[in-house]
Amino acid sequence: MRTKWLGVLMLSGCAGAVWAQAPAVAPGIYTCTDAQGRRITSDRPILECIDREQKVLSPSGTVKRRLDPVPTAQELAEQEARERQAAEARSRQLEEKRKQRALLARYPNQGLHDKERAEALAQVDVQAQTADQRIADLVTRRKELDREMEFYQKDPSRAPSLLKRQLADNTKAVEALQSQLAAYELERKRIHKRFDEELVQLRQLWAQAAATQAR
Repeated sequence: MRTKWLGVLMLSGCAGAVWAQAPAVAPGIYTCTDAQGRRITSDRPILECIDREQKVLSPSGTVKRRLDPVPTAQELAEQEARERQAAEARSRQLEEKRKQRALLARYPNQGLHDKERAEALAQVDVQAQTADQRIADLVTRRKELDREMEFYQKDPSRAPSLLKRQLADNTKAVEALQSQLAAYELERKRIHKRFDEELVQLRQLWAQAAATQAR
């Protein structure tokens, strides 16, 4: 079984490499071939072979275990990045499970989910109905203003400033309400999309819960 080095390599300017933490020295014969091709043997981990595998032999010469090379700074950085990504993935999985539990607790059955969808849509419908009624009132008022404006058909510039302002305000108010109605329609679509996506997930969770209870 391959054993990881417990030591790490630290560089200090051009002074060379030193151990930050020496690997645990276990009884045995350490052997390796260094970068120059020399075979080295020692009773402890060999510094010259820190960048390559070392074998630990028994007195009879059999391989008891192996020491992996000390990772380079780049390898350590890559390992840390992999570990960080794995930790983030685990965190996302835990968060997703937490959300699933909360969703299942909130909607133990489809009846409650359908009810909340209907309530959310009803709130938007009330707002839309109010806007529709306000537009109808403004249309009625516009007819009155247009009748007043008929007196100035030949020369609209002679119309009173108040009448002109009321006509402009009426137009702006209708446009604003029409924009609100468009926003309400988008909100309806957003609500349906949210509940549709939840329903797909909930059906899986309900099935899993039912299967668990049936065991």
